[in-house]
Amino acid sequence: MSLAGPSPVSVQTSRGMVQCAIAGEGPAILAIHGGMGGHDQSWLLARALATTLGDKQVVAVSRPGYLGSRLALGASPDEQADVYLALLDALEISTAVIVAVSAGGPSALQFAARHPTRCRALVLVSACTGRLQTPPEIAARLRMMGHLARLPGLPRALKWQAERNPQAGARRAIPDDAMRDRTLRHPEAGPFLRTLQFGVFDRLPKRLPGTVNDIAQFAALGQLPAGLISAPTLVVHGRADNVVPFLHAENVCRAIPHAKLLAPPDGGHVALFTHLDLVRKEAEPFLNARERAPLHHRIEDRHEGNIAQI
Repeated sequence: MSLAGPSPVSVQTSRGMVQCAIAGEGPAILAIHGGMGGHDQSWLLARALATTLGDKQVVAVSRPGYLGSRLALGASPDEQADVYLALLDALEISTAVIVAVSAGGPSALQFAARHPTRCRALVLVSACTGRLQTPPEIAARLRMMGHLARLPGLPRALKWQAERNPQAGARRAIPDDAMRDRTLRHPEAGPFLRTLQFGVFDRLPKRLPGTVNDIAQFAALGQLPAGLISAPTLVVHGRADNVVPFLHAENVCRAIPHAKLLAPPDGGHVALFTHLDLVRKEAEPFLNARERAPLHHRIEDRHEGNIAQI
């Protein structure tokens, strides 16, 4: 199967129609993409984290506002968390390991806190976990893409140009020459990074509404309920991340005392790829987490999404 993943399907849920790509059999992984993403990037995240997916089922979701999932499904992180619950219910999946990257972080945290009995483990990669102002250079690039998306044929031409010169796009993500060369030469990390960067230009206009919504949501984001999370948690975050500051990782690990932190000193926002082998080694036990015993000290109101201590 290609790195772009399986063909997507639209699943009718209690919240509306949700797009996702599904592959494999076994314990489920729900993969949640970041900005400018979609089911294809959710799939890429799962593929990158796991050495093998042969014994697992992957549900790679398109978050509301991305590709085939309408923004009306849920704009806020808590609403999106409940969309994931509705999707798992519709697919008759009792529990899942939740993996999220970058802008997928807030809704993943909300899911783990609001629906603890459905979350076997949580893996956050370069994840936004608090209020975030988009860096000016990222905002400028997004505005440029918004204009380009309106011009017929131009996104395709930009993709062709990016494929001809992969070093140019990689240089923005990995400024260090030696690290960039090592990553692009890696037999798996290189193809992962190129697929991520080139794929943005496919169906570009359908990736923008969710991205614009994320920026607005995160700029006004209140405190997330990370302290309620009981699932085994891995936080992967490079200390040199210039998109989501490392402070996000520090704060979420402070709120989840049992969380494990993997923090490459020289890792940037694409630390998943630049440090692929290390990340996979640390992620493996979380991806293989077994279903946990019922949580007797909490009750969950699935309709209201409230968790009360008893």
